[in-house]
This record gives sequence, structure tokens and C-alpha cells, in this order.
Amino acid sequence: MILSDKTILKMLDEKTLVIEPVTKEQIQPASVDIRLGNTFSIVDDSPSGIITLDGSINYKTITTDTYLLLPGQFVLATTMEYFELPDDLTAFVEGRSSLGRMGLFIQNAGWVDPGFKGEITLELFNANRCAIELKAGRRVGQLVFAQMDDHALAPYNGKYQGQKGATGSRVFMDKDK
Repeated sequence: MILSDKTILKMLDEKTLVIEPVTKEQIQPASVDIRLGNTFSIVDDSPSGIITLDGSINYKTITTDTYLLLPGQFVLATTMEYFELPDDLTAFVEGRSSLGRMGLFIQNAGWVDPGFKGEITLELFNANRCAIELKAGRRVGQLVFAQMDDHALAPYNGKYQGQKGATGSRVFMDKDK
């Protein structure tokens, strides 16, 4: 079941769902608008020019209120908001259609597990032939919450728990290498 604005506001008031900071204007009929934070990370060039899944990846991270995303460029960004989901609630990350129509793709995993705590890292790609100016604080997407039929047996406690800022891939930490 997708949560309504009424239920989201109630959960925020009861602190069973945490979103900080959040304004009432961000609460939509069936979602919460998410805003772009001020941390951006790009993959640092490797001497071999190859990224493997077995080693850590180096990133250049900057903090700025304005970031110019060049044509064909990929950057990690973060939400302005910090989230804490209870263990019986999951969420989907959706990009804004208005930004997609400009060629800005929010290419993220799109799923927030029950029990997740942290800022959400967004993968942004500019498919346009023109640069796109990104500004911290602007709405870039929305989070749609879904109530689960029961509490998760094993709520999220993975390698991205508690992340803040544009967090790079930690695929090298996977146990199933």
C-alpha cells in the first residue's frame, strides 16, 4: 500500500518516520519531494583506465551549492534530507519528469530498504548536448513510501547504513565476490 500525505504527516509527527529537514510543502498527495544536497562526487581517473568490482574506487568529492553537469557526464549527488525508515516501510526513489525532459536522468537503484538510515545517494547523468546547472536545495525527485505486510525479519544494516554525502560504490565489500 502506498502511503498518503495524511499517513506520512502522522508518521513524521509520531517520529516513526524521520525526514530531516522537511517542510510541509514537500509532502505531496502520495510522496515526499526530495531536494538536491551540496555534495557531489565523480570517479577519479585510474591509471589503468579500468574500474574493477574487486577494489575500492577513488572519488573526487566537492561541496558546492552549484554544480555544472557537462553533457554525457555522470556524477553522484546526495539528498539534502536524512531519512530513517522503520522496519515495516520501504520507499521508491523517482526522478522528476520536468528534469528528465531536460535530459537529466536520476539513475539510482531506486529502492530504499526498510530500516535504512542516512542520506540517499543519487546517480545523475546528463543525456543532453548542453550542460545542466544543478543547485543545492532544488527538488530533484520524490520518495514514494510503501507499507509492508509485516516487519522485515532482517531490516537493512548494510554497507551504506548511515551514509552522508555523495557516497561512492562499495561493491568491493560484497560477500558474494
